[in-house]
Amino acid sequence: MDYVDYIVKETKELLAVPGPSGFTGDAAAHLMKKLAEMGYEPVQTRKGAVLVELGGEKDAVLVSAHIDTLGAMVAEIKANGRLRLTNIGGLNANNTETENCMVFTREGRTYEATFQLANASVHVNSAYDETARNFDTMELVLDEKVKTKEEVEKLGIMAGDFVCFEPRTRVTESGYIKSRFLDDKLSSGILLGYARYLKEEKVVPGRKVYLMFTSYEEVGHGGAAPVPEDTVEFLSVDMGCVGDGLGCDETMVSICAKDSMGPYDYSVVSNLIRVAKEKKLAFAVDVYPHYGSDADAALKAGHDVKHGLIGPGVYASHGYERSHIEGVRNTFELLRGYLEGLNCN
Repeated sequence: MDYVDYIVKETKELLAVPGPSGFTGDAAAHLMKKLAEMGYEPVQTRKGAVLVELGGEKDAVLVSAHIDTLGAMVAEIKANGRLRLTNIGGLNANNTETENCMVFTREGRTYEATFQLANASVHVNSAYDETARNFDTMELVLDEKVKTKEEVEKLGIMAGDFVCFEPRTRVTESGYIKSRFLDDKLSSGILLGYARYLKEEKVVPGRKVYLMFTSYEEVGHGGAAPVPEDTVEFLSVDMGCVGDGLGCDETMVSICAKDSMGPYDYSVVSNLIRVAKEKKLAFAVDVYPHYGSDADAALKAGHDVKHGLIGPGVYASHGYERSHIEGVRNTFELLRGYLEGLNCN
């Protein structure tokens, strides 16, 4: 079986499930079902993460991806019936102008909307070009016939309701994968592919392996808990940075040597590089200037583990992101080789 095709399929399904930090229940349920269908016994933690043991007997490694994404929340219903938003995670208003959205109320209703600059008509607003795009100058325009705060409240909308942005997922004939929220649903798809590979090929990992799909990475504490007690290593599989000054592109797997929190474990990074070289993978070792991972969060929470970070190259991070199936393949193969040794073909 070509597990890359499976990974892309599962990633597309997961991208279609809304899930900003704090609102990942449906995404977690989706993963629980997928893993159970494979024959695993996943559990959902109090914090909303999905944790599953894949097999193996010693030197336990916790491999993590996160299912939470960027998003927004209603901060205020304005007098004119428009909504002021507050961002969840590093969502940038410049990357979200004119995007379609869904508002999810506490009562289970959903409403379509568009995120626009206030006074968004170029033919009317003489300051359109000069206006900075931020969450104070922009507003959510509901696709409902409402013109007052009271009319919006009658819809059941209130401050604290989650707002999810349309992912606009596309896979091109040339192999590029374009979507919002590839960070980190693409790597979540890779971990699903690895779990399926172990089952179908009847492979026992060379070390004990846990998978964890966290729910609060974008706000900084996804990997803080729960880490199984016998874990000796925490490997985050997240997006690989692509941009000026870095060696990675979308077709490669990125191995992070240092991010904004500091260096990753020397032996883990060195072994990842060794495996990538021995398997002749397209990879880059990079230093990320503005980044923090679930592995970082685990160390900050006091867990005594080695830590590492890899991921497929993703361009335009936290915007309309792009990767490639070869980046997926290289990440999948690095994960296989690192966790099982180099005896697998």
